[in-house]
Amino acid sequence: MTFMIVASPCAVVLATMPPLLSAIANAGRHGVLVKSAVVMERLGQVDAVALDKTGTLTEGSPRVNDVRPLPGPGLDESELLTLAAAAERPSEHPLARAIVAAAHERGLDLPDAEDFASAPGVGVTAVVGGRTVAVGAPARLLDDAVGTVAELEESGRTAVLVVVDGTPAGLLGVADRLRPDAAATVAALTTLTGTAPALLTGDNPRAAAHLAAEAGIDDVRAGLLPQDKLAAVQEMAAAGRKVLVVGDGVNDAPALAAAHTGVAMGRAGSDLALETADAVIVRDELAAVPATVALSRRARRLVVQNLVIAGVFIAGLVVWDLAGDLPLPLGVAGHEGSTVLVGLNGLRLLRETAWQRAAAEGSG
Repeated sequence: MTFMIVASPCAVVLATMPPLLSAIANAGRHGVLVKSAVVMERLGQVDAVALDKTGTLTEGSPRVNDVRPLPGPGLDESELLTLAAAAERPSEHPLARAIVAAAHERGLDLPDAEDFASAPGVGVTAVVGGRTVAVGAPARLLDDAVGTVAELEESGRTAVLVVVDGTPAGLLGVADRLRPDAAATVAALTTLTGTAPALLTGDNPRAAAHLAAEAGIDDVRAGLLPQDKLAAVQEMAAAGRKVLVVGDGVNDAPALAAAHTGVAMGRAGSDLALETADAVIVRDELAAVPATVALSRRARRLVVQNLVIAGVFIAGLVVWDLAGDLPLPLGVAGHEGSTVLVGLNGLRLLRETAWQRAAAEGSG
């Protein structure tokens, strides 16, 4: 009976869940929703990071600061912005919201759009007032507009093309600001994983490179469609990397699903991204990403500690019982004591200081 009690693996069973669940609870108090204990464990395994740009590395609240009609349709700025905003109004993309907001700021009345269609990474099309309007990446520009696009992109802005009835009608310059903690987060993730993060964006190469330089990112992959982002993540995974993808849009959903672990920015994240991701940054603080990774690694270390403690106690009590005369009360005390000790050790991550130490570890 004594042998059956001391050989019972209760402490081993309890070694894993308390640290992981405590880490989930601590992260939740700091605005990070981790969907399962398995996700919390996998976060600590990542050794490569891929970041989206708009809404992830940037604040996700872009503004239209340039409206430039092109010769052809003969639209003025107000007419051009009205058509673009009406077509973009049903869209969830941050750039679409910026265009609609710019129209509202100018007091423009937006007509209803019909036959709306969205192609992730490309743009939207709709019928507005009997005219077919397409808004998106400037892939169908006329030659005389190339200089204007380059000027917008060199200044770090995103150029958005408005096509009316098949003819390029104008360009919108949209600018977004880098998050204040973006550079520190990139440095923290580099320290944690040993590899600098990559930037995966559907934006133009000039604007992406301009912003990446501010954040301290060298690996910039721009002009990517959703399937291109997916291919980039799969390429990193094929090289033996455990990839963490951080994004917020519909365009990021395939990459989030294919990654070892996916994290979505929650404030302006699309429903598809929030559903696909394994964890959600509810407070929209990018610095929470390295802090959560560091917290996961602390939880994994506690799991190992617990397994060692449980193994030593069980092995010691079993050897004592087989080699000598272990009293039953002492065997019960040793068995229950090891179980309680393992549980309490795992619950240490519930303390507020555990998150602070993880954040310091991530930034250090």
